[in-house]
Amino acid sequence: MKLRDRELDEIVSAGARPSGDRSRLVLASFLMLFVELVLIRWLGAHVAYLSFFSNFVLLGSFLGIGIGFLRGGRSGWFTWAPVLLAGLLYLSAVFPVTIDRSGSGLIFFGSFEARGLPIWISLPLVFAAVAATMAAVAQGVARLFERFPALEAYRLDVLGSVLGIASFGALSLLGAPPVVWGVVIAAGFALLLWPSVRVAHLVALGVLAAAFAVDAFGGSVAWSPYYRITWRESDQVIFVEVNGIPHQAITTLATRRAMEPTYFLPYERAVGPPGRVLIIGAGTGTDVAIALSEGATHVDAVEIDPELYELGRRLHPERPYDDPRVRIIVDDGRAFLSRTDGRYDLILFALTDSLTLVSGQSSLRLESFLFTHEAMEEAREHLAPDGVFAMYNYYRYPWLADRLANTLREVYGESPCFDSSRNIGYLALMTVGREPGAVECPEVWSPSSGSLVAPATDDRPFVYLREASVPTLYLVSIGLILAVSAVAVRAVSGPFRAMRSSLDLLFMGAAFLLLETKAVVQFALLFGTTWFVNALVFAGILLTVLLAIELAKRHQPNPVALYGVLALTVAIAFAVPESALLQLALVPRFLAAVALAFAPVFCANLVFAERFEMTERPTAAFGANLLGAMVGGTLEYASLAYGYRALLVFAAILYGLAFLFGRRYLARPA
Repeated sequence: MKLRDRELDEIVSAGARPSGDRSRLVLASFLMLFVELVLIRWLGAHVAYLSFFSNFVLLGSFLGIGIGFLRGGRSGWFTWAPVLLAGLLYLSAVFPVTIDRSGSGLIFFGSFEARGLPIWISLPLVFAAVAATMAAVAQGVARLFERFPALEAYRLDVLGSVLGIASFGALSLLGAPPVVWGVVIAAGFALLLWPSVRVAHLVALGVLAAAFAVDAFGGSVAWSPYYRITWRESDQVIFVEVNGIPHQAITTLATRRAMEPTYFLPYERAVGPPGRVLIIGAGTGTDVAIALSEGATHVDAVEIDPELYELGRRLHPERPYDDPRVRIIVDDGRAFLSRTDGRYDLILFALTDSLTLVSGQSSLRLESFLFTHEAMEEAREHLAPDGVFAMYNYYRYPWLADRLANTLREVYGESPCFDSSRNIGYLALMTVGREPGAVECPEVWSPSSGSLVAPATDDRPFVYLREASVPTLYLVSIGLILAVSAVAVRAVSGPFRAMRSSLDLLFMGAAFLLLETKAVVQFALLFGTTWFVNALVFAGILLTVLLAIELAKRHQPNPVALYGVLALTVAIAFAVPESALLQLALVPRFLAAVALAFAPVFCANLVFAERFEMTERPTAAFGANLLGAMVGGTLEYASLAYGYRALLVFAAILYGLAFLFGRRYLARPA
């Protein structure tokens, strides 16, 4: 043990608390959350599978942080954290992975060939590397954590987490490149390691800077809040990739018509003139340019990604975003539909496949709520009496095109017009009028097979998932993750019976993760799947946790009564469907959403705070809670089969188990 550590331990054992330890714990917790967020963004950009499996990074983080806390005050790991982090970031930048389009149960949009390691190797490696890195970071947090009473340590940890998510959100809002993330991380490590900074640390921080430099000087690169965007010019076409996946092409209208005339067909199918047009998924501007060339008098162009819009504004040869007939809306398409009072002659969903998830804590893609039965009904309400709805994409598989065409048939009462090149990408355009006769249709859609996949709904918005089940790939991966996690925990903490006294905290962690996920998804539906809404939800959850801690410190509510109130709030949240909230105006909707989502979160943290204050080994107990969160992260995939509302049922069951296994603490006087 270093002299500094020995002196600190002597002070703590004497009952005093070094004045700098509070700020150091806040800084360490800030750094831990900041690194976790950077890993989710960075690895998702360079290991393309993680655009669809970002939950694996989160699970690896929970495992690593849990193991770091179980290790507690034993020294040695934190000094390796900069080395492990630098190696992980650098290797992922130098050896990126792209994906193929294999598998028909769950669709991955991407290139036609894989580059890099296959998925069954990439995901376990990423999971293990993230877990090792976060364990090293968390072990440093744990050493500071145990120098305070349990509830005070938890409060300081949450405060640091709030600052971490606020800082990362602010950098995203400002469009800061990854090199700024690197500066923040390097400064955090330097402050926490001072004055024991070694040559190895300086080398590691240099490698970390080199990893970000590889990205910064890698050519045409921009980072949006959702993607790492790259582009290259070839034969008068600018090809745009996001997170290593081909996404868009910027070119002249003449070249576009020669490449793919389907893009122009919505205007040929509509009987009336385009007039007012709404384009959701405006991207770099090609569909906006086409609408203007076809005589649109006004275009509302909705694009969720500000950098893609900015790229089109600068590079598109037709300059569509400079036209005074165009209004730009940088927002989620479903959220715009829920707020606007406009009526349109044509509503176009233009290649709306986001190629990424809303967050590392759900299976929800940015566009998922656009293709549900309820979303199609909402779009219909915004059509003029003779208006036309159209959407096109490379659907990859006939069953997916059939699913969406059948959804339109159910909403509009007639089968849509169906234009398809039936090429390898299965490009198809579906067009349907609000009233009969609004579309000139050479071919009406008919199912390609006898059995149709039911429309997606707001509760199960997994349009690309063929069956209401958890795909085999997920089940195998989850099984391996749990097995590896069990071995790792056993190796660090010893026999599992040693954690028996913390089983209720483990169940609480699993249940709370499900409450968080449900809150994220609910706000995404009600207010948009944007990164900003997502960041506000997580910040709100952490602030709710702080409020619960402050209340628990000042009062001693009855633990049994708290469980009762928690059960009531979860039951109310389950009983109120999101469809009822969608009918409300914006302000009442927000107030109702906050009450329904955060009341269970607040009560759950009161329960946790009361129990956590009684623990004799705070770091081990907190580690068990974090490992429970990892278990909850695997249970989150049950929503693929049962829907998101079912997560509240699972959360209620887990809190019931926490109640049963923690009964002896409930009887103990506070």
